[in-house]
Amino acid sequence: MRNLVLVILVVLALLAVNSLYVVQESQVGVRFQFGRIVEDNIEPGLHAKLPFVQQVKLFDRRVLTLDAAPERYLTGEKKDVSIDFFAKWRIRDVRRYYTATGGNEDVALQRLYPIIREVLRNQVNRRTLQEVVAAARTDMTVKLVELTNEAAQTLGIEIVDVRIKRIDLPEDGNVIASVFERMRAERKRVANELRAEGEEAAETIRAEADRAVAVLLAEAERDAQRLRGEGDARATEIYAQAYGKQPEFYAFYRSLEAYREAFENGGVMVLDPESEFFRYFRDAGVDRSAR
Repeated sequence: MRNLVLVILVVLALLAVNSLYVVQESQVGVRFQFGRIVEDNIEPGLHAKLPFVQQVKLFDRRVLTLDAAPERYLTGEKKDVSIDFFAKWRIRDVRRYYTATGGNEDVALQRLYPIIREVLRNQVNRRTLQEVVAAARTDMTVKLVELTNEAAQTLGIEIVDVRIKRIDLPEDGNVIASVFERMRAERKRVANELRAEGEEAAETIRAEADRAVAVLLAEAERDAQRLRGEGDARATEIYAQAYGKQPEFYAFYRSLEAYREAFENGGVMVLDPESEFFRYFRDAGVDRSAR
């Protein structure tokens, strides 16, 4: 009797083990019965199934990575570029994913990679080298996600993101030389434009400085002429006042000035002794008060 109870307990334990299963948070489950899917997209938690009749397969529903090796692509200018990219993907429809790949992740990657590569090839072929490398790169990645999602629907896969890690120019071609030459010409053009702008600015500054100098000199000359005129007028006024008060002394002073200017150079002068120039010499011995 005891053995029978023990057997019954073992059978019940086996039935319990085979009728219950757990789906983790990072998983999604599919329940099969005789090889046919009877339930898909089973959410995380504890679930029951018919023991020995139904089977459950669990798939990773986290975001996975497809890391591709660099490959060559032709741009719209027929120039080779080597592009290294990676894609982020996850299972969107587990039933379709199992049907298309048998639930094998390696098979899924083998079928997904050609889809992304073909879409990338078409996008690169429509763009120039400059657009691929610089301006249109973000727009191209957006188009890659959109178009690869359309093509990957049959696999039950959702493309979360496609990113270009690196774009290189092949070293065995003339692309690098032509790119460097174009870059050199562009830098030279920019340098010439900057030099021209600098020369123009320098000419403007020099012209402004010359104009300012001319204005300052003209104003200084004007002020100097005005001051000289005022000084001459003041001197004439003082001379006139002095002449009016002491005309004899003023005449004597002017004669002394004339004598100094005439004799300071030591030259020879031929004049009549009775001329007006020697008037004060002739009158030097005369008593001025007697006159």
